[in-house]
Amino acid sequence: VQLVESGGALVQSGGSLRLSCAASGRFFSINDMGWHRQAPGKQRELVAGISSDGRTHYVDSVKGRFTISRDNAKNTIYLTMNSLKPEDTAVYICNAQYDGLGSLGPGEYDSWGQGTQVTVSS
Repeated sequence: VQLVESGGALVQSGGSLRLSCAASGRFFSINDMGWHRQAPGKQRELVAGISSDGRTHYVDSVKGRFTISRDNAKNTIYLTMNSLKPEDTAVYICNAQYDGLGSLGPGEYDSWGQGTQVTVSS
């Protein structure tokens, strides 16, 4: 599965952005998907996740500001980010767990995108 993110940009503090992540390739089904972020000098953290049936979870620092959503027909997830803060600046990376046929045979695999840069200026 290939994941392609888009939507990152430079935005002022208090602004909004919407990120997209589209999955393509050969798979049986896509299970959990999520957005992670990595800022310079910091560990990668899970920002928001969504299951195949739409259950969501968020890291505390973005609750009430970010919303993750999913379009299963398009194999795409979105991250709507409002009230952005300078500390949200990071590369945002999409992740998907999927059932497919890989080098180890049929099973659940993990795929990562290349990331999209979000920069929030103060």
